[in-house]
Amino acid sequence: MSTDLKEALFAFTLRLGDTSLVLGHRLSEWCGHAPELEEDIALTNVALDLVGHARMLLTYAGELEGKGRDEDRLAYRRDVFDYRNHLLVEQPNRDFGHTIVRQFLHDAWAVELYGRLCASTDETLAGIAAKAVKEVRYHVRHSGDWLVRLGDGTEISHAKVADALGRLWPYTGEMFERDEAEQALVAAGILPDPAELKAAWTARVEAVLGEATLDRPADGWMQKGGRRGEHSEHLGYLLAEMQFLPRAYPDANW
Repeated sequence: MSTDLKEALFAFTLRLGDTSLVLGHRLSEWCGHAPELEEDIALTNVALDLVGHARMLLTYAGELEGKGRDEDRLAYRRDVFDYRNHLLVEQPNRDFGHTIVRQFLHDAWAVELYGRLCASTDETLAGIAAKAVKEVRYHVRHSGDWLVRLGDGTEISHAKVADALGRLWPYTGEMFERDEAEQALVAAGILPDPAELKAAWTARVEAVLGEATLDRPADGWMQKGGRRGEHSEHLGYLLAEMQFLPRAYPDANW
């Protein structure tokens, strides 16, 4: 693999790992607070899956970078402007309906992405995807079922998820951005075509929104910047909590 491709693959795996890690932490905030016990356990399990994906991806990113940074150093020793996650996943939980909408929009993207990455010409990335896709298939079914239940439920539940959908939709465009370096990864068969990925995501999302009696928001101006380290104010607070212990005791062995 050329140096340019290796650097591009490092950037991609870092972005994907950061996205999984931040969303996993967001979901973990529901532990002990979900609307029912079964859902409390389900959200916690999804959070653990996402952290597991992040561990695999950040470990591989560290290997590609070749500077001796392992998964823990990448997760806990970078500041907010060094994170490359999608802006969507750092948005606050707000309420259960808002959390479900955010989760579904991400899950519908993740299941299509990992499914295609299984055929990546990069064997390590394909192996990570093969493990992750088994879990994200459950994630998208879980969040999709809840979205239908809330959207086609009471007037209040419908109104809440409809409002959340309008708030979060402008963050979805960033998931399909590709810079010049990533286009080279597409040409090398390492990453899927973003146009194909977006078409599959759109079809999946529209099908579930139809069942949920929710209108798909119109595409317009989209938020962006997370992939370049430009984040909302929310990520700093999240990292301050997530990174506190390893930063307070940086040389501790657990």
